[in-house]
Parts: sequence; C-alpha cells; structure tokens
Amino acid sequence: MLDEVVELCAADEEKARLVLGLSEGLRGEVAKNAGLRTAGARPAGEIYTGVLYDALDLASLDAAAKRRAARSLLVFSGLWGAVGVNDKIPSYRCSMGVKLPGLGALGAYWRTPMASVMPEAAGDGLVLDLRSSAYAAAWKPKGEVAGRTATVRVLHAQVVDGVEKRSVVSHFNKATKGRIVRSLLTTGVRPENPAELVEALRDLGHVVEAEPPAKAGKPWALDVVVREIH
Repeated sequence: MLDEVVELCAADEEKARLVLGLSEGLRGEVAKNAGLRTAGARPAGEIYTGVLYDALDLASLDAAAKRRAARSLLVFSGLWGAVGVNDKIPSYRCSMGVKLPGLGALGAYWRTPMASVMPEAAGDGLVLDLRSSAYAAAWKPKGEVAGRTATVRVLHAQVVDGVEKRSVVSHFNKATKGRIVRSLLTTGVRPENPAELVEALRDLGHVVEAEPPAKAGKPWALDVVVREIH
C-alpha cells in the first residue's frame, strides 16, 4: 500500500491528485505523500483532525482517560489499515474511498488482512463501531464478535408543521460521535455489551433508541436522537 501511494505521488502529481480525490487547493498534499517514507511522525491522535476529533479533544483528556483511549480506540485508515491513537504516523492524504490503479478499491483491499487481525484486536468485550460506510467496508464483524458489536446512527429530530421529522446531518453526526466517545472515556464507564452500552449512554444524558437484533450474532443498531445541533 505504502509503495503504491508513494510511487503514484512521486511519478505524476496531477494523476495522483485525481486518484486521491484531492481538490486543486490540496495539490500540495501529493508531494507530502511522495515523501512519506522519510517524513516525521507523531501520534495518530495528533494527526487526525475534523469535527469528530474536535469533539473528542484527546489532548484535553486527563491522564486516566488518555490511558483508556490508548487501550481502546482504533482509527481506520485508507493507508495504514487501522492505528491506535498513540501509534506514530506521518501526516498523509489517502481516504478509504480511494481506488488505486494497482491495488484497487481500498475498502476491498483491506478486508483480507483485517479479517485476520481485527477479531483479536476487538478483545472479548463490547465493540463500539462508529465508522462511516466507506471505512466499514474494510472490516465487517462476524459471528461472536458481531453479537457484541453496536453501531451508532445520529438522528436530528425537529418538528415541522406539528410533525416530528428525523434526518441524518453529517456534521452533527460526527460531532455527537466524538462527544459519545469522550463521555465514555472521561467517566470511565465500561459497558460489557450493547445492552449495557444503551443504558450507559442514557445515564450520560443521550436519547437512545435500540432493540436487540432479530438474529443472534448480528450487531446492535443504536439510534442517538438529538434535537439541538451545536
């Protein structure tokens, strides 16, 4: 993976920009990718930015919460597969939605290696899956692991002409997921399964709707309902 990304970006800047889906304003990221092998590295928790990471705000966590984050959080990556927040990586641009000329679609590329390592990485407790669809394509929990996995969808509820309507708002979806993770880390709450997670989130003030899956060995699907976007 690293070989192809570096070679692509070193050989043809414009082709690389288009393959990676970068805007003209981000053209400089291509040169950064070309130098990945010698680039400086920092903890992944410092590299990744955006709405979710702003809400999570790893840097401001106390020492105990930071230890929990180091033990329990994994970030899926188009380039690296998955990294812990303390794993040191260079800054890069390569989302999971990319399709490389040689390796093809990254979600499909990562499925085989992820299938062999993720069940062990998931341990024997709750798996809270907050990935977007592109990143979820890289690994699908199966069997016993799936049965203790919970996915989360954030819905914005608002009343229109006297009728409540719900919608998914991308920006707020990410921010709410970041706040959920932060609240679990800061309080030290450790639900052991999806049912306990539902109760824990409700205790933390979230409005959660969930039902056990119809079949055993399937993930729980949780809806977190919010009425104010901020």
